[in-house]
Amino acid sequence: MSKRLKIIPKFKTEAEEAKFWHTHDTTEYIDWLKAPRGVFPNLKPSSQSVSLRMPAHIMARIKMQANELDVPYQTLMKQYIAKGVLKR
Repeated sequence: MSKRLKIIPKFKTEAEEAKFWHTHDTTEYIDWLKAPRGVFPNLKPSSQSVSLRMPAHIMARIKMQANELDVPYQTLMKQYIAKGVLKR
């Protein structure tokens, strides 16, 4: 037995619509199980440049490891940082 959905009202402005959805539950108006999935094929994760001072001997080890793994050293550094941050 499916729940009867309410009809979404017509809005005059985007602000009016935003105010409406801020105070109403979308599940009363939309069956999210039947909603189509959004696909964003050209969406790329945003990134930010970072300047970091690193001791030369550590950089040399990172570059050696990256060379052994056949990956760019910056990619390897990102992987190490992500692993350290995400394990918490």
